[in-house]
Amino acid sequence: MHIIPSGDILCARIEGIDLQQALTPADIKTILIALGRHGVLCFPRQTLDVDAFAAFGQCFGGLEINVANMFHEPNHPEVMILSNIKKDGKQIGLGDAGQGWHTDMSYSELIALTTILHAQKVPLQNGVPLGNTEFRDMHTAYDDLPADVKAAIEGRTATHDFDKFWEMMRARPGNTRPPLTAAQRAKKPPVSHPIAYTHPVTGKKVLYCTIGYVTHIDGMPAKESAELLDFLWRHQDQEKYLYAHRWTEGDVLMWDDIGTTHNAVADYGDNPRYMRRVQVLASLDYPAMVA
Repeated sequence: MHIIPSGDILCARIEGIDLQQALTPADIKTILIALGRHGVLCFPRQTLDVDAFAAFGQCFGGLEINVANMFHEPNHPEVMILSNIKKDGKQIGLGDAGQGWHTDMSYSELIALTTILHAQKVPLQNGVPLGNTEFRDMHTAYDDLPADVKAAIEGRTATHDFDKFWEMMRARPGNTRPPLTAAQRAKKPPVSHPIAYTHPVTGKKVLYCTIGYVTHIDGMPAKESAELLDFLWRHQDQEKYLYAHRWTEGDVLMWDDIGTTHNAVADYGDNPRYMRRVQVLASLDYPAMVA
């Protein structure tokens, strides 16, 4: 296995490994350490099938079945389809997934360690890939906070709500998402997490507070909460924290859901796109796994 840093603030390519084959404990440790260090990992030219894709994700924790429970591979409810392709006039996948800055599953009591996508079909225009996925480095964003802001958020929690992002997507022109049902809302009630979150792999603090799901800072007057959140969101929005991944078919992209935020760029119109996705719960003892 060869780890090749991108030279940007995030991302490394991982060469010399076939993810169709089972990982060894040493492989898993190496990948976890690289994930903490680089935030985004790209395994190019992978041809793994759905079973192997799910098995790869399970090496790092349990796999989430999305609360919407739509658009998954047959016999694999944990493997979601992200696609704008229609069959017999019906969508075969979730067409607007991830369009807006967020981190996956911050709206859950048990958050995600990582999300993994496998690119089956990448949209192209004149031979140029479309549909980049953008990331921001929340390790460095936290490190760069002014001392008084670090003091203000220390020990504080913020409320994350799945419905906030869902409704934001529904409000977009032409969106066809239905509102969440009462049963779906009951499965994912609002939860609170530390704003300065200690990363389970790196042991360092990250800024865990995205505009996609956070509604307010707990126990803080509304005006003060809104002002501080506005500062934190503008701070992490700086260009210096940004990395954009340009997809190639066969890429398996694995990113750190605690140490990064991400946004899917929807610039491909009807050009066909098909991704498989798993979301890996932060359910294992990662400090012991990387010791």
